Amino acid sequence: MKTPGKLVLSVIALLLPLAVASAQPTAEPSSLTLQQAVKIALERNPLRKVAIADTKVASADVRVVRSFLMPHLSFSETATRGNDPVYVFGTKLRQQRFTTADFALNQLNTPLPFGNFTTRFGGSWNLFDSFASWHGINRARQMNEAAGHQLDRTDQEIVYRVVSAYYEVLLASKQLEVAEQAAKTSQAVMERSQARFDSGLVVESDLLTAKVRMATRQQEVIQARNNLELARAQLNTALGVTVESTFQPTEALAERALPVPALPEVEMQALTNRPDLKRIAAEEAAQRQSVSIAKSSFGPRVNAFAGWEMDNPTFVAGGGGNNWLGGIEVQFDIFQGGAKRAELSRQRALEDKVVAMKQAASDRVRLEVRRAYYDVDTSRQQVEVARAAIAQAQESLRINQDRYDSGLTTITDLLGAEEAARRSQTDYWEAVYRFHTSYAGLELAGGTLNPQSPVVMP
Repeated sequence: MKTPGKLVLSVIALLLPLAVASAQPTAEPSSLTLQQAVKIALERNPLRKVAIADTKVASADVRVVRSFLMPHLSFSETATRGNDPVYVFGTKLRQQRFTTADFALNQLNTPLPFGNFTTRFGGSWNLFDSFASWHGINRARQMNEAAGHQLDRTDQEIVYRVVSAYYEVLLASKQLEVAEQAAKTSQAVMERSQARFDSGLVVESDLLTAKVRMATRQQEVIQARNNLELARAQLNTALGVTVESTFQPTEALAERALPVPALPEVEMQALTNRPDLKRIAAEEAAQRQSVSIAKSSFGPRVNAFAGWEMDNPTFVAGGGGNNWLGGIEVQFDIFQGGAKRAELSRQRALEDKVVAMKQAASDRVRLEVRRAYYDVDTSRQQVEVARAAIAQAQESLRINQDRYDSGLTTITDLLGAEEAARRSQTDYWEAVYRFHTSYAGLELAGGTLNPQSPVVMP
């Protein structure tokens, strides 16, 4: 059982680390511009690392296929021992140690165990395969090009995610400001109602209604704070950093004049520049090479081969013999049960599929461009309407506050004006946010979004 003194020391030992930790200053969040955020994401986002790995795989595939055009050399060292009659007879011949005594029937039928160490160098070279290897190289190059286009598209998608997440943080910050301001306004309304109730000018229901509205505004502040934390976590995920990382955007959500090109121009840019369309075009070219490879399988193949071999009774060279062999082989498949024709039909069907996918992708791109363009136009006009509504709602709130103080209106009218004022600011900042993100979406749809885009640059 611990004494009182020991108990006190134990409590101090437990609380001391907590006291030291609380005394340490909290790390200040790092300032972050949108341009810096995009740069970090293009370095650390795991999706980009995946796309880079795909390009490395495709580049390695090119080297693998190209290796089939080169001669292949091999080396082997084999140790064997046995009393198989055929093995013993052939091994003695290879070691060049065969004698007349080895022709005895007992030596031929039941030889003693015999050992052999074989050193072999071999080589083969595909001289001609009806151009299948060349078609394979071209196909690998096309797939490598497709992987490069996919990397470009991944970069654009990452930039869009960062822009969207960054402006999400800016919007959440503004929404928190609006919620806190609305809470202050509701507090003022409640204090007015309290004063008028104390003076006997209004019934208790007015005061209770104002208190309920105040509680609602407090709940909105809590929700806005949590939304801001969630938006920051989403930004960290888009950057490819830990969720616990702390960044403070240096910019504030505000209107910006961004150049909006004409719809036909954006559509033409998309059909010309979209990396995903280029990727499908490269895949189509690669599939044509696959069809050519299937056709080449019907042609002849010419292979050269050669080998040199040493056979010795011990691991150390000597006391044995050596031999070499070389030749040229011509192969021509006469019948394989229709497998090659089936493969050719399969590759042609895949080619038709890729062609159809290319057309479907072009149609989808056109629709994406129009949707993004109309989103930009809608959000731009909504910003103008919401900007004008803010001043009108604020003036309406002021008038209703004066009328309520004079007893000319009810608490319901005052709270309705207060709600309209809060809603007008919320609508305005949401419209500004949608304009920026929809503009980034338009550039993404047009295939022009990059770290130097107008929506990214300050």
